[in-house]
Amino acid sequence: MNTAARLGSYALGLAVVFGGALGVGKVVGPSPASTATATATAQGAGSHAADGPGSHAAAEGHAGDDHATQPEQRQQAASKTSDTPGGLQVSQNGYTLNPITSLTTGVPTDFKFTVIGPDGKPVTDYQVEHDKKLHFIVASRDLTSFQHLHPDLAPDGTWSVKLTLPKAGAYRAFADFVPAGGEKLTLGADLQAAGDYRPEPLPHVSRTAAVDDYTVNLAGDLVPGSSGKLTLTVSKDGEPVTDLEPYLGAYGHLVALRAGDLAYLHVHPEESKQAGPEITFYAQAPSRGDYRLFLDFKHEGKVRTASFTATATLSDGHAPSATHDHSH
Repeated sequence: MNTAARLGSYALGLAVVFGGALGVGKVVGPSPASTATATATAQGAGSHAADGPGSHAAAEGHAGDDHATQPEQRQQAASKTSDTPGGLQVSQNGYTLNPITSLTTGVPTDFKFTVIGPDGKPVTDYQVEHDKKLHFIVASRDLTSFQHLHPDLAPDGTWSVKLTLPKAGAYRAFADFVPAGGEKLTLGADLQAAGDYRPEPLPHVSRTAAVDDYTVNLAGDLVPGSSGKLTLTVSKDGEPVTDLEPYLGAYGHLVALRAGDLAYLHVHPEESKQAGPEITFYAQAPSRGDYRLFLDFKHEGKVRTASFTATATLSDGHAPSATHDHSH
């Protein structure tokens, strides 16, 4: 498929909603009970990621259970998690994210993981989405570090990628994929890098981000429960960039993570025949609160990431600016 065709495919999803594995109209803020349960599940499962590929699936009742493989049971299991933002669970719909490599800091590590399927075996067949079979995100818990990676898949279902962590501490890994014959999923697992952990405060809310010689300005608001328009404008040395290069079939990719539980929110731009300077997204925040937005864009042969902190709020029935400047 040529670049134009890939870019045109995004026109089918103008009202794309935050929440990688969720359908339009089903993204709502989780109840305190469901959030606590999902977070506890993800943390507990992440701490036992090396116990063996069948351990999580067996715990979820998907491996070795004939009834769990029946369509009715699968549909019921999926419906129980349909209102939970992506990335909060290590297991969903019978699939489990299984890290198998410990982390180190400061040096490249050949990080490996598998996705265990409902049959208790590593998944080997994936659908291509946005030019890749799987998108792998690694972010620090304090949201000051973010990496969007694309690992390689071995025939036995093992994914591997070079991963360099800037500092010790707690991280969250996200696998965003579509298994062959299945639905889109975003699974998350907690990771720990040994050392002196000193979390940093969440960066100030701002409409402007700088990366290298580029400045990216954000217009629009995050509004809980309804779709909002976000427009990001890229400039270099004060001049608008009008020759952005396609990256993964689009002129930009936007990932957002909710501060606190790191709910994973993923959107893509509307179709545009102009290669900048503006990249427009339609996005819906699942709840009030602070979010970190990470925009990947490609120019002059290099992918860069601009990051913002935004706040989704409602006041007196109106949505104020979600991304105004303020000081802590």
